[in-house]
Amino acid sequence: MSEETAVKAAGTVLWRRAPHGGLEVALVHRPRYDDWSLPKGKLKHGEDFAAAARRETAEETGMECVLGSPLPATYYWTAGRPKEVRYWAAEAVGGAFAPSREVDRMVWLPPAEARRRLTHPRDTSLITALLSALG
Repeated sequence: MSEETAVKAAGTVLWRRAPHGGLEVALVHRPRYDDWSLPKGKLKHGEDFAAAARRETAEETGMECVLGSPLPATYYWTAGRPKEVRYWAAEAVGGAFAPSREVDRMVWLPPAEARRRLTHPRDTSLITALLSALG
C-alpha cells in the first residue's frame, strides 16, 4: 500500500461498563451504506491518527472518550484506493447520541452480539482485540 495514495482513517472500539455488569460496545449505523460499523473516519489535513479517532468518535456517537490501547489496523480497498484505518480501545466517559445525516442510529451491545451485528467481517476481530487489551 503506497503511503501517498492510501486513504488514512482512524476510529475506535468504543466501550462502556454495562448497567447490569459486563461490557458493551458501541456500533453505528450509516444510512449511506446501510451498514453497522465501528466509529471511524478520514484524517483531516495535518491531523494525527489519535486526534482523528477521538474526533470521529465524538462526531458519530456524541460520546467523549479516553483512548486506551492501540488495536490492529485494518487495510482494504475503497473506491479504487487502498485504505488504512487505525483503531484504539476507547472508554466512553460522557456525552449522548444524536442522529445525523451520516449516522442515524447507535446501539450498545455485548461483545458477542456486536460481532454478529457488524456488517464487515474485517471489523469483528477488533472486538476480540478490545477484549484482549482490556484483559
